[in-house]
Amino acid sequence: MPEFKMVDAGKARLRVALQGEGPLVLMVHGFPESWYSWRHQMDAVAEAGFTACAIDVRGYGGSQKFSEVADFSMENIVADVRGVADTLSPGSPAVLLGHDWGAPIVYNSALIHPDRFAAVGALSVVYTGVPARSFDDIIKEQFDDKNLFFYQSYFREPGRAEAVFDPNPRDFLRKFFYIASGDVDLAVISGAFAKDAAAALLDDMPNPDPFPAWLSEADLDYYVGEFEGSGFFGPLSRYRNHTRDYQYMQQFKARTLAQPAFFVAGDRDGAFNGFGAMTDPIATMRNFVPNLESARVLEGCGHWTQQERPAEVNALLTPWLKTLKGRVV
Repeated sequence: MPEFKMVDAGKARLRVALQGEGPLVLMVHGFPESWYSWRHQMDAVAEAGFTACAIDVRGYGGSQKFSEVADFSMENIVADVRGVADTLSPGSPAVLLGHDWGAPIVYNSALIHPDRFAAVGALSVVYTGVPARSFDDIIKEQFDDKNLFFYQSYFREPGRAEAVFDPNPRDFLRKFFYIASGDVDLAVISGAFAKDAAAALLDDMPNPDPFPAWLSEADLDYYVGEFEGSGFFGPLSRYRNHTRDYQYMQQFKARTLAQPAFFVAGDRDGAFNGFGAMTDPIATMRNFVPNLESARVLEGCGHWTQQERPAEVNALLTPWLKTLKGRVV
């Protein structure tokens, strides 16, 4: 296990996992995860000559909890990322790495603070610039107005999903990790989400036995323990800030994400390909990230990129990180 430390990031106290020495690589997880989602990368990043730092985002794991939805805005979380970098790497630029929600968090951190973050890597979610519309409006148009189920609509009302997930995090985590993985037949995924807007997320969702080998029972036990301690209000509130985030980010719409960038995703990840709506997500991303230096798609891989395919991700990530030494960090 790495060393754990509580960091005062200014607006929040965050738990961070640390390993190695050298320029800071700050890793940001997504939903529903924790620093632990980067467990397979810690050794590799440290051995490449960097300080591997995986945070618990506010509201998760050992980090500070807050009681209001607005506390989990992009503005606040970007400030946390900046605060961790300032504390652990004062005066020296850091490298960012994010997965799932962590991807837009690191993209926006790099966009807003280009002097602080010298390079940015992401998994699963491509960058397509500062949004022209709130994602709330898109969800309403594409799903709510058509009485179609969408998981983010289910998350929207505070307390609704928490009432299901908090009493039994193991059931939720097991089913949610599985349905978004590369191990599930596409027909099963379609069946689990082909329901009306009043349905519950876990309705008709398979519960595999045994679970695919990339997530062991010990791994699941760790995640369960983290969410038993934190609950789901903070993690789910990330989805409740779409319009607030859209409004905040408009001041940066003239900027370009100009830092050296890295990207990897699975071809069976709906967060990567827009559930089939994006024909060439990486080509789209290059329009907004001119220095995208490494971009790969892993065949058969689902959403949990660095957990499903740790060796492949590390084999792509560490050579890119090494090229940054003496160049930007």
